[in-house]
Amino acid sequence: MGQKINPLGFRLGTTPKNTIPFGRTPKNYSEGLQEDKKIRDCIKNYIQKNRKKSSNRKLESDSSSEVITHNRKNDSGSSSEVITRIEIQKEIDTIHVIIHIGFPNLLKKKGAIEELEKDLQKEIHSVNQGLNISIEKVKEPYRQPNILAEYIAFQLKNRVSFRKAMKKAMELTKKADIKGVKVKIAGRLGGKEIARAECIKKGRLPLQTIRAKIDYCCYPIRTIYGVLGVKIWIFVDEE
Repeated sequence: MGQKINPLGFRLGTTPKNTIPFGRTPKNYSEGLQEDKKIRDCIKNYIQKNRKKSSNRKLESDSSSEVITHNRKNDSGSSSEVITRIEIQKEIDTIHVIIHIGFPNLLKKKGAIEELEKDLQKEIHSVNQGLNISIEKVKEPYRQPNILAEYIAFQLKNRVSFRKAMKKAMELTKKADIKGVKVKIAGRLGGKEIARAECIKKGRLPLQTIRAKIDYCCYPIRTIYGVLGVKIWIFVDEE
């Protein structure tokens, strides 16, 4: 068997509990779906843009090379500031957006939520509808595959060896209560001309068991020698 099916789509309707049904008529379904995509893209672009601004300010304020290298080592927390899930709940006159994030440092700044609300209102042209944005911090951030993939991407962009980055990500999963994890990286690893794939696995990973709750993430990493692909499977629990 190829086993190339998406684990989340394979278990849709059984184990995932975060799916919200659309309360819309079939005529407005496509418009509402496009509106949801605009909201998600706008939030992700806002966080990426502000993260780049904050990192540039740190590098400009630090003049000595020792302080710069020290900040780069301690900047792994900003790399983990990735959105794990965005919930959109629509009512007649209000749109509720709940952002689940690992380390909400940027969104906790003064005026960040108000600025994000203005950007969203311009993007979706919500004149007659109110917009309510709330932030929820993830209890176990290193249990989320998106955060681990962002951590690996941050390490690879800083010229860390891919094997070392994968092992560090596996060590971070020890802080979370999981039963198994698998990390796979493919592409021009180490800048080699021939692309290949490397994989590390720890614990159990029953992909064919539908009642097994498995979180999955596929994340592209743009480096100077090409695009690398990271896939992470996490076996959380079995119902």
